[in-house]
Amino acid sequence: MENQGFSKIFQGSTQVWVGMLLLSLFSLLPVYSGGGTLSHFSFILLSWAAAFALHRTPYRFFGSVSGLLMVLTLGLLAFTLAQGRTIGGANASRWISIFGLSFQTSAFANVVLIMFVARQMAKRKEEWTFGQSFGKVLWAIFATVGLILPANFSTAALVFVNASVVLALGGYPFKYLLRIAGMGAAALAIFVAAVMVAPDLMPNRVQTWKSRIETFSGQGNEDDTYQTLTAQRAIAEGRIFGQGPGGGLHKHFLPQNNSDFVYALIVEEYGLVGGTIVLAMYIWLLFAVVRVAKRAKDLFGKLLALGIGYAIVLQAFINMAVATGLFPVTGQTLPLVSAGGTSLLLTCAALAMVIAVSRGKGDGEDVDPDLAAALENDWNESSEPLTQAKAPNLPNG
Repeated sequence: MENQGFSKIFQGSTQVWVGMLLLSLFSLLPVYSGGGTLSHFSFILLSWAAAFALHRTPYRFFGSVSGLLMVLTLGLLAFTLAQGRTIGGANASRWISIFGLSFQTSAFANVVLIMFVARQMAKRKEEWTFGQSFGKVLWAIFATVGLILPANFSTAALVFVNASVVLALGGYPFKYLLRIAGMGAAALAIFVAAVMVAPDLMPNRVQTWKSRIETFSGQGNEDDTYQTLTAQRAIAEGRIFGQGPGGGLHKHFLPQNNSDFVYALIVEEYGLVGGTIVLAMYIWLLFAVVRVAKRAKDLFGKLLALGIGYAIVLQAFINMAVATGLFPVTGQTLPLVSAGGTSLLLTCAALAMVIAVSRGKGDGEDVDPDLAAALENDWNESSEPLTQAKAPNLPNG
């Protein structure tokens, strides 16, 4: 059985547990090498404690509180945006201070929105019209993205994509997804035009996006390309086996070397071998989450696990693509590895929800083996999303 060979204290998916623990423990090496402090170790312990507490919670509880959390999240996002902090002349209204600690509300919003969308799709008993879906779920997506966009375009785009993936997996019609994408693009164009006409609305945001695109296309000036070029030099210096833990010189000249560009530091110190192992760990974690989803006892469990797993691994791939010069700078951290208390805490908490799904405690009972087998056969035989209409005997999310 999956729990054999692993402490019974840590229940649920052993693979998800191991992936989370190994990646977060490994983060100590690059974070401290990049100038991190002992606070990172404290955040690791706090994140593990939060994951341990949450993984024993019946996972349907997350669905039942998702509506309340969604309203709370929108309030936090509005408050965060309104405080309008400025760092280095650029708008950086992404954080609020809680008990003296910086908290990035957009990261919290990403997890809560996945929970909410998964819950709403699992509750659906019949097909929605496009208008009905606004009242059910789309209002939350557009409100969340709209409140994040002025301060952080890349995070807003990721949140939108993550929510859309959960919609698609839940059986939302593809023609409606295309309509949503078109509306999102139109809203973005209007926002950019408004800021260009009245730049005081959001100081330097459009200019920052433009600068990053120009840098990626090779048209930026030397100051704009400094980060990406230094990261690529660090990666090249790593070669096959790297300079060893604590070795390498380029990391000392690389801004955000233990957060946004931590992957460049990893490759410089541990080489192509180390970078490939880190990449493989995220792929392994994704397969572990898919395995949990296939065995989930209801649609909400499936969507919650897949939505969280997809969001974490997508962010990891984007971070690595930025470090290697395959993608414009986005400011996205490497989940479980980059320094940063909010990101680490919320990622561990989100994975704990996946582990809760793997425990099968949706209603205080163990997973029905026959139901689990039926669900797995359904996934193997059809690539179409499982919906309530196709599986009427499934319990509601």
